[in-house]
Amino acid sequence: MTGVRTARLGRTDMEITRVGFGAWAIGGGGWANGWGSQDDDESVRAIRHAVDRGINWIDTAAVYGHGHSEEVTARAIREIPEAERPLVFTKGGLGWNDADHMEQATRRGDPVSIRQDVEDSLRRLGVERIDLFQMHWPAEDGSEIEDYWNVFAQLQQAGKLRAIGLSNHAIPALERAEAVAHVDSLQPPFSAIRPEAATDGLLDWCADHGTGVIVYSPMGSGLLTGAMTAERVAAMPEDDWRRRSPAFTTDLDDNLATGAAIARVAERHGVSQASAAVAWTLGFRGVTAAIVGARRPDQIDGWIDGAAVDLTPEDYAEIGSATPAALTE
Repeated sequence: MTGVRTARLGRTDMEITRVGFGAWAIGGGGWANGWGSQDDDESVRAIRHAVDRGINWIDTAAVYGHGHSEEVTARAIREIPEAERPLVFTKGGLGWNDADHMEQATRRGDPVSIRQDVEDSLRRLGVERIDLFQMHWPAEDGSEIEDYWNVFAQLQQAGKLRAIGLSNHAIPALERAEAVAHVDSLQPPFSAIRPEAATDGLLDWCADHGTGVIVYSPMGSGLLTGAMTAERVAAMPEDDWRRRSPAFTTDLDDNLATGAAIARVAERHGVSQASAAVAWTLGFRGVTAAIVGARRPDQIDGWIDGAAVDLTPEDYAEIGSATPAALTE
């Protein structure tokens, strides 16, 4: 096992590596936000390779493959000695239609559904306590944030959840939740092509309130890795959500240009473009760690060095979009 830089997740007792294994894609295809077909054995090998390289946490969600990602995660860690098992973070608050898996999930926060989500995730993961459980998206079923955040707090007090967090929530929602119970973590999108969390004060709010931040899509879902081209996008399977995303269609040329700037920075540091894209996110105040997806073991080797790279003010200026305040003062 090799060493990977770590940081404490907010006020929790969890010291996590600055990069974690993202399990969205291993949910496979056949659902509205899938990445196309995926071999489960390859997913298991990827997770175990991540652990062997020193990564100590996995981010998954109930909706990924409609439970399948959690099941594959459980399979991957089951045979790892307990003392070496990674932490497992998951998310709930989304309901899907078992009769039509391509239908978009609904965002609901009623207490009964949230409690059932937790029980279902505990069962699929094969654990008695979830290390971090987050609300995936703000509810759209009329539930107020206090409705579901109270349930989160109660389940944490009951010992079913070690820590509780929010994903894709803005500052007003964070403030309302914090008035009920401390928000241990926030999971926002953040990358050189989606810098809003830095520019709208979200990261600063979390830093000021002791809320850990684990950012997702630091490589822009593949756009910033150097492996993406217009031809590759056109050849993606029909059930790959990226075919329908503006980031991969109308905004593709601009995003690839940002990727080219990251490639130049990566060359100066002697690391892969993917590693430099990840490192870009880790230089900001408030960011604890980055969730980085992988479908094969070799992909992990392609980005894990991002945890050890410190970009310079010149690097951030070349990439553009945002620069950490600490580098501009």
